[in-house]
Amino acid sequence: MSDRGRDRAVVRRRRLWWAGLLAVIGLALLLVGLTIARGALAWLEVALAFVLLVASYALQRAARRATLYRRDGG
Repeated sequence: MSDRGRDRAVVRRRRLWWAGLLAVIGLALLLVGLTIARGALAWLEVALAFVLLVASYALQRAARRATLYRRDGG
């Protein structure tokens, strides 16, 4: 594997790691916002959870797209 291929793999793993972390945090906030929190704080947590989940999805998609549609410089 070339250096560019290794760099791409590292970037992809890092993006997927961050996407997973954002998804876990988003799901935890969603759970807390829907079960425990009350009032305006609950809605704020739910909104923030949706933002984090959408960001997680975007990072996953970017990581997979960069791998799927990469140009092989051979």
